[in-house]
Formats: sequence, structure tokens, C-alpha cells
Amino acid sequence: MTRKQRILFLCTGNSCRSQMAEGWARHLKGDVLEAHSAGIATHGLNPRAVQVMAEAGVDISGHRSQHVDEFRDVCFDVVVTVCSHAHETCPIFPGRARVVHHGFDDPPALTKNLADEAAIIAVYRRVRDEIRDYVATLPGSLAKEPA
Repeated sequence: MTRKQRILFLCTGNSCRSQMAEGWARHLKGDVLEAHSAGIATHGLNPRAVQVMAEAGVDISGHRSQHVDEFRDVCFDVVVTVCSHAHETCPIFPGRARVVHHGFDDPPALTKNLADEAAIIAVYRRVRDEIRDYVATLPGSLAKEPA
């Protein structure tokens, strides 16, 4: 039996996109990936991210927002930055971690001026589904992504 590939999804605040990616990776690819998520900072778990993931059958309510420093001694195979800020400020990881960038829209930023809850949730669902589609390609697609 081969060891699971260790993957870290890294975002600015580890509140939404990276949490969704971790949830999808555990749900869809738990047999081949050991998934984690962290942020350059910690902003707490986004309740709308929890809500839309639950709608899709993935419970991330037990997750917590984690700072990347909590993983400084973990040897990851791959670090996937899911936002531009995290990609630009990504720290160095021990071992042979390859850093790849696959950005997703930021639901909180896109919805900050929206008042209609249905419109807000629609944005979160769209990003959730885009992240699911990406995670479904892992780990195979990582070989094709530039570092």
C-alpha cells in the first residue's frame, strides 16, 4: 500500500476557500490524499462556507481556522495556494513540497456589497462547485500544473 499524498490548501485567512478544498479532498479523495488547510492569517471559519458545504453533503463544521505556522514541521508533498495573496506570500516548507497555484474567486469579497442572501449563497455555491471540480482531478492533475 502506498502512502497518501500530503496536501495543504493555503489561503489568506483559512476561512472559506481553503476550508472547502480540504473538505472536498477528505470527502472525495480521502483514500489517496491526506488533506489539510491553513492560512497566512486566521479569520475564523466562514459560516456560509459551512452552510454550502453541508448542502453538498460535506460537513466542515468541526474545522478550525489554522495558521500556516502550525504546519511548519509537516513535510507536505504539495501545497496548493487557492488565492493570489497566499501564492505571493507563501512561506518555504520543509522537505520536498511543491507549491502550485490554483486560484478561486473569494466569496466574501464578491458578496460584501450584496444584500440579497440568495444572491450571496449563489456565489458561495458556485465557488464551492468550482473547488469540487478541481479537487476531483487530484492528485493526477498536479503533475500537469506548473509550480
